[in-house]
Amino acid sequence: MSVLVTEMAFELPKGYVDADGNLHRDGVMRLATAADEIYPLKDPRVRNWPAYLIIILLSRVVTRLGSLTDVNPGVIEGLFSEDLAHLQDLYNRVNGLTPRAITVECPHCGRSHDAEVPLLGG
Repeated sequence: MSVLVTEMAFELPKGYVDADGNLHRDGVMRLATAADEIYPLKDPRVRNWPAYLIIILLSRVVTRLGSLTDVNPGVIEGLFSEDLAHLQDLYNRVNGLTPRAITVECPHCGRSHDAEVPLLGG
């Protein structure tokens, strides 16, 4: 009988510094559900600025960051760039997402080449 692991511990390269100056580096991310990827698309912040999707996604799946159990979009917004990239990569790996490539043709020279299609999680 196999067991599905639904949560993964992580450590941020730099860490989140809260309003009191406390550093939070260790955390837990859970597997994303269909709702985690669909509901943020209705959020006006995402509709007005599609790049905000990763902020909402991560705030839904990061269940703990240091002593913080309420990881909301404001917390994710406060991450250093290196930490945000780290969590995006972890999100894609935890959820079994792999980069996809498609063959495209250059409209100017007509040559074909592979282009990577960005993942939903970053």
